[in-house]
Amino acid sequence: MSSSEGTAPRDPETARRKAAEAARLARIFGDVLPETTGDERGEDTRRTEGDDWLRSQVPPHHG
Repeated sequence: MSSSEGTAPRDPETARRKAAEAARLARIFGDVLPETTGDERGEDTRRTEGDDWLRSQVPPHHG
């Protein structure tokens, strides 16, 4: 990692270009990585076993 990576650029024009590039990539590809992890958001990662899990995966139009 170079000394300039991970820090804000000192030149306002460079900062503007980096922000514009980041915005362009976000428009094209969306957010690649979330700002927080599942642990930080409190997402329940437990898998249910058996028929309950299978039923929860069936699309609504398949009744």
